[in-house]
Amino acid sequence: MSGHTTLAPAGTAAKRKEARTVILSSYLGSTIEFYDFLLYATAAAVAFPKVFFAGTDEWVGVVAAYATFAAGYVARPLGGIIFGHFGDKVGRKGMLIISMAMMGIASTLIGLIPGAGVIGPWGAVILVLLRVCQGIAVGGEWGGAALMALEHADPRRRGFAASFVNAGAPTGAVLGTLVMGAFSALPQDAFLAWGWRVPFLLSFVLLIVGMFVRLRVSESPIFAEAVAKEEAQAGAKRKIPLLEVLRRPKALIMIMFAGAAGFGLQVVLPTFSVTYAVAKGAPQQGVLYAFAGASAISIVFVLLGGRLSDRFGRRPVMIAGLALFIAYLFPMFGMLGSGNVGLVFVAFTVALVLHSSLYGPLAAFVSEQFGTTSRYTGAAVGYQLATLIGAGFTPGIIAGLYKDSGQSIVPVVVFLSVMALVSIVFIALTRESKNNDLTTVR
Repeated sequence: MSGHTTLAPAGTAAKRKEARTVILSSYLGSTIEFYDFLLYATAAAVAFPKVFFAGTDEWVGVVAAYATFAAGYVARPLGGIIFGHFGDKVGRKGMLIISMAMMGIASTLIGLIPGAGVIGPWGAVILVLLRVCQGIAVGGEWGGAALMALEHADPRRRGFAASFVNAGAPTGAVLGTLVMGAFSALPQDAFLAWGWRVPFLLSFVLLIVGMFVRLRVSESPIFAEAVAKEEAQAGAKRKIPLLEVLRRPKALIMIMFAGAAGFGLQVVLPTFSVTYAVAKGAPQQGVLYAFAGASAISIVFVLLGGRLSDRFGRRPVMIAGLALFIAYLFPMFGMLGSGNVGLVFVAFTVALVLHSSLYGPLAAFVSEQFGTTSRYTGAAVGYQLATLIGAGFTPGIIAGLYKDSGQSIVPVVVFLSVMALVSIVFIALTRESKNNDLTTVR
């Protein structure tokens, strides 16, 4: 009896320690991945139009740079399919290691691409190819990181645990924006010649750090148990995860449109909003630092959003955040266009705090819709299709709307509002998932 009394708490303590290690690993890995991925967004706003599309009209160059940015989002569902398949067949951990290596190498190589003045249009071609590699990598990274956190967590705190993965996005944005902001203080010629490249080259250092952390975590216990159960029921034959997801496409479709606006609103901030604020007279470095400061504040609110969803449900928290964001769009652009860095900071901060109400619960909301042995594929593909619909083309679309309307912000606000309303409808139509049993194999 005494032996059982001693071992039970020890086992519980060990599980909690392992869960904390996995959540930390998911957070750090996500931070590094999104540093690389979102650094591209900042560079597309402040450097790429002049480096790879020199000689064009200012806003034509911006639209072209955002088109290369979209290539990463087009590739993300492919990454979800590839990494999701093997993550559901082989395991979560190995796929996370491969996706991180792929992202780090692609980002480092972006920093080495010669500009249009050296190799002409080939620079843009190489940029697009490496952006596709980034998209495939982050398409695989997110699903595995979210599932590792979710499947190790206490069932009552799954939203909070999974929100650490999404908290990696603003953390990565802070790091990327601070580094890019520091180098943007260089004279313009020096910044365009080499300054913008250094943040991408630093990706290799972050890759080494991330690999060290990620190699130390264990495989998901829920996944291992589900695989054993499935093999015991069906012999050695395993189902194909993508086919299992497509057999019940409703969950995939609902997730795509439910999450789309969150990504659309998110990506507008480091791309079009930065360009807009600078064009209206705010100093470029000040705008970048304002966005970095606002992103740092939002990290806490992403985690709070996940925690609130554990208490009140995923859907009510997400819908409230989107509805408030719609009401805030006109005031936000008013502050962004003021030319005052303080007001720009307030605009970014309020926007990201509101966005956190949607973004915090989103990782759990998406992942909980699928059975264990197809969860990596379903969550990764659904999430990445939502990013493609919501974020992939949004910067280019709204830059085009702004340019074609004689630089009026009204069509931009209308476009973003309609996108948010569509997502509200699909979130409301999707079943509440916070009490789902993750151990089911379906």
